[in-house]
Amino acid sequence: MNQETILQNKIIVALCERGCFAVNHTVGDFYTKYGGRVSVGNPGESDIWGHRPHDGKAFYVEVKMPGEKPRKDQLDFIEAMKNSGAIAGWCTSIPEALNIVFEGGN
Repeated sequence: MNQETILQNKIIVALCERGCFAVNHTVGDFYTKYGGRVSVGNPGESDIWGHRPHDGKAFYVEVKMPGEKPRKDQLDFIEAMKNSGAIAGWCTSIPEALNIVFEGGN
């Protein structure tokens, strides 16, 4: 498991411990054991999707390792989700993710 996936999982646990519903949202191409390709999601969609416990408001969090930044399609998705009334942002740590979801940061 790569370091970004480990960080995503830790963020999901932290959000769930605070009552949120949060899941990993995988995007990409995968191959069946028979060699068939399966495409999942759309490029740019955030890594974590969920909703808050106290108001049910949807959130989308893109996770990056420290020093990395989101691609343009990821920033476009975040902006589209914000424009629809959802909470969205990108982070490089658990505290940043919690700030996005509970304080509206980023």
